[in-house]
Amino acid sequence: MEQIVVSGGRHLHGKVPISGSKNGTLPLLAAALLVEGETVIENVPDIHDVRTMLEMLEALGVRTEFTAPGVLRIDATDLRSTEAPYHLVRKMRGSFYVAGPLLARTGHAKVPLPGGCVIGARPVDFHIQGFKALGAEVTEKGGIMKARAPRLRGARIYLDPRLRSVGATINIMLAATLADGTTTIESASREPEVVACAEFLRECGANLSGVGSSTLVIRGVERLHGCRFRSIPDRMEAGTFMYATAVAGGEVVLENVRPDHLTSVIETLQAAGVTIGYGDDWIRVQAEGRPEAVDIMTAPYPGFPTDLQPNHGVAASIARGTSIIEETIFDARFNYTDELARMGANIKVVGRAAIVKGVPRLSGAPVEATDIRAGAALVLAGLAAEGRTEINGAEFIDRGYERFVEKLRSLGGEILRCETRGAPCLV
Repeated sequence: MEQIVVSGGRHLHGKVPISGSKNGTLPLLAAALLVEGETVIENVPDIHDVRTMLEMLEALGVRTEFTAPGVLRIDATDLRSTEAPYHLVRKMRGSFYVAGPLLARTGHAKVPLPGGCVIGARPVDFHIQGFKALGAEVTEKGGIMKARAPRLRGARIYLDPRLRSVGATINIMLAATLADGTTTIESASREPEVVACAEFLRECGANLSGVGSSTLVIRGVERLHGCRFRSIPDRMEAGTFMYATAVAGGEVVLENVRPDHLTSVIETLQAAGVTIGYGDDWIRVQAEGRPEAVDIMTAPYPGFPTDLQPNHGVAASIARGTSIIEETIFDARFNYTDELARMGANIKVVGRAAIVKGVPRLSGAPVEATDIRAGAALVLAGLAAEGRTEINGAEFIDRGYERFVEKLRSLGGEILRCETRGAPCLV
């Protein structure tokens, strides 16, 4: 068990590079299974979830190699297995992305139902329904999905328009790429990570149209070829550093970022009184004093992202006034609120909404990270708090953030990490 220790009260200043996207890179790694040849992906973040996915690919017979920092070479020519190991799938939900490519390329897939962060029900029903619509025979028994189809067939597939499932859109798109005929996905997710995966497939020779819209059309091709592709910047990491500046105060410039992927976040922070400027690949955040209260409701892209909702909860906890936060995506996303209350936040959760009455300041306390985004939010709370905050469960943060502690320290944050070995850090 590792712990992150934060001493609050320091403003943040400087520049911080944003890493490649976790949620954008994992689908690219799975998509490389479709290619008989070599693929090179740039801007790959060095995080635990990426390492887990690379273990998965290697277990399936794929050769992977980092040729330089952030530059990954993948060769899936000798794909030899269609069975994903349980011990890897249970670690993260993104590993289920291998199901579609395995089924499309080999006609078989045996993949355990996934694990990952405890943020509420995230069934893979839509993935499985999509595979069935494409002509696969699918069975589920003992927590394992088995699918087979000599050759998938194009179909018209409708996803729930209230959810616009990112995972289902990607997995069905990957499977349909090598199917016979045309597949149309209605109510497809429009997230930048979906668009990036579609653009990667196009570079590899896939035939897709409607990319970035809610109607995605995939015309199956016989095979894909390798390409060189750059993963998009991580908008969740960027949003986290924007909120870190908003709650700690100071002035920070984010580099290697896509402002057009963060419109809802920029508008929300501006409404909270934070000054934001941006160019093609940078964002400047300036904050002084307590933010103003702002209500938000999470929604599929281009709405406010659920992954940044805990960060907004931290800002709301020290804001002037009362904020209402509505969570429409994951029913357990408010897991972090009990820990924030330990630090003096005034939060009441009612169903899928949290009512947050801002207090002048938080107080440092021992808290527990329960998932990737909750862990990052508690670090932000520590930056804004008086005194020392100890966040247990640093390994959650490592799953989704590259060098998070080091980056915050480079901006002037008083933060470090250590192994607890069952006892508090003696620092």
